[in-house]
Amino acid sequence: MLTHLSINNYVLIESLDIDLAAGFSVMTGETGAGKSIILGALGLLMGQRADTGSIMPGASKCTVEGVFDIEGYGMQALFEENELDYEPSECILRREVASNGKSRAFVNDSPVSVVILRQIALRLLDIHSQHSNLLLENPAFQLGIVDTIAGHQDLLGQYKECYARIVEAKRQLKELEENLAKRQSDEDYLRFQLEQLDEFKPQAGEDEELKELQSALSHAEDIKIVLSSIDALLNGNDNDESALGAINALRRTSQAMQQIARVYPTIESYQERVESALIELRDIADDINGLAEEVEYNPARLQEVTERLDNLFALEQKHHVSSSEELIALADDIRSQLSLLTDSEENIKALKQQIAGETELATKLAEKLSAGRTKAAKQVEKLVSELLTAMDMPAVIFKADMEKVSELQPSGMDNVTFLFSANKSMTARPLADVASGGEMSRVMLALKALTSRQMHLPTIIFDEIDTGVSGKVASSMAQIMAQMSSGASQQVLAITHLPQIAAKGDAHYFVYKEDQGNRTLTHIKQLDNEGRITELAHMLSGNTVTEAAKENARQLLQGK
Repeated sequence: MLTHLSINNYVLIESLDIDLAAGFSVMTGETGAGKSIILGALGLLMGQRADTGSIMPGASKCTVEGVFDIEGYGMQALFEENELDYEPSECILRREVASNGKSRAFVNDSPVSVVILRQIALRLLDIHSQHSNLLLENPAFQLGIVDTIAGHQDLLGQYKECYARIVEAKRQLKELEENLAKRQSDEDYLRFQLEQLDEFKPQAGEDEELKELQSALSHAEDIKIVLSSIDALLNGNDNDESALGAINALRRTSQAMQQIARVYPTIESYQERVESALIELRDIADDINGLAEEVEYNPARLQEVTERLDNLFALEQKHHVSSSEELIALADDIRSQLSLLTDSEENIKALKQQIAGETELATKLAEKLSAGRTKAAKQVEKLVSELLTAMDMPAVIFKADMEKVSELQPSGMDNVTFLFSANKSMTARPLADVASGGEMSRVMLALKALTSRQMHLPTIIFDEIDTGVSGKVASSMAQIMAQMSSGASQQVLAITHLPQIAAKGDAHYFVYKEDQGNRTLTHIKQLDNEGRITELAHMLSGNTVTEAAKENARQLLQGK
C-alpha cells in the first residue's frame, strides 16, 4: 500500500509530504483546491506522459515520489526479472520531469524505463477516475470482469498467444497467396523468356568476342594482303635477291660484326644485341605467317557471326540490359522466380496445416475459457446483485449474459453483456442503455469491490465514484469501500464531496489552496477529530458552519 507521498514543484504544489494510513481513507476539499492535481502527480508515478507545462513556474524540474509497502503481494519475481532491489517494506517509486522535457524514472533509486515503472506501478495502484464508468459500456471490460472472477489468467494467456500465432500465420498466408497469384499470372511469360534465353545460351564475354570476330571476317582479304606484305618485309622476296628482308639484313649484319669482333672487341656487345633482335624478329615472322594462314574470307562464317551478334543485341535491348553477363543473371533470376512458385505452394500448404492445428488448439482453450466464464458469470450476478441491494437497490436485476460466437476472437469465443434493471416492472436490458449516472457509479463500485481482492491490488483510489448519489446510498457505498479495506489487506482512498462518505473514513485528508504573496499553492493535511467535525459541518451546511451542522457531523462520525 501507499504509505507516503511526496510531490515537489508540480502545478500548484511547491512541496507536499504526507503519510497515508492503511484501511479506508477519504480526501475532501473545495472544487479546484487541487485534488485532481494530486491524482495527476500519481499518474506520473504510473507512467503517464510527462508534460513540462506541469512544472511550477521558475522550477527546473518537478518530482513525485511514492513509498509503498508491498509485503505479501508476490512481487519479488517481477523485481528480480528487472534486476531491481526488492525492498518489500519500503518500495520507492520516483518520477522526475525536467523543464527541458526530459523525464527520468526510478525504482528503489535505480534508474528504469517508464515502461518498467508503469509495469510495477500498475501492480501497486489502481485509480478509478470520474470517467472510468464509461468502461461499463465496453464489452471487453465486461468480459474482463468475468475473467477476473474466473481466475483463469494463465489459461487466457495461453489462448491469446495461440490466437496471436493464428493471426500472424493468416497474415503470412495472405501475403504468400497474393504473391503466388501474381507470379502465376506471369508464369507463362517467365517460362517463355527463360526458354528463349536457354535456347540462345549467352556466354560470358561474348559481346566483345563476336564484335572482334565480325570485324576480322569482314576485312579478311585486306588483312591477308597486309600480313603477306609484312611477311615479305621480314623474310624478303624469293624472286628478288635485292629484296633481302629485315631478317636476312639483320643476319648479314650480325655476320659482319662477328668478322671484326676478334680485332675490334667493342663491337661484340652490339653484335649480341643484333642477335637478340634477330631472334625476336624471327618469332614475329613465324606468328605473322601463322596468322596469314588462319585468315581466310568466309562469307558463311561472317553471316553466322553477324546473326549471332544481332540476336544477342536484340535480346539485350528486349530485356533492357547491356551485356551477355546480365542476360545470364536474368536467366538465373527467372529460374529463381519460377522455383518460388513451387516453394510458395509448399509454404502455403505448411501454413494452412499450421493454422488448422493452432485453430484446433485455440478452440479447445476457448471451450475451457467458456466453461470457466459460465461459472464465473453466475458468481458475478449473485455477488453484484447482493452489493447493489446493499446500496439501496432492493429490486435490482443484474445479469451477465453469455453469448457463444462461432468465430475465434482475441479473447475467446464468448461475448458478455451486463444486463440491468433497477425496478421490478422493467425487464433487464444492456447496462449502458438503461442505467443512470448514480446507478452506474454503484454498479462500478460493486464490480471493483468484487474484483479488487481477486486482483490482489494493494491500493485503490476512487475519484468521486459517488457521482449521482447522496444520502443513504452514499453511506452504503462508503460502507462497501470500508469493507474492501478491512483486515488491512487493501488500502482504499475515496475522493469525495459527500459528508456521508467522508465520515466513514478511518483517516481524513483535507486539500486546500492558500495564497502566498503573488502565488497560490495547494496543500494537504490530515485532519484530527475536531478538524473532521469542522470539515464535515462545512460539507453539510456550506459556507456558514452552524452548531447544528457540527452536531450532525459528530453524529455521522459516531455512526461510522
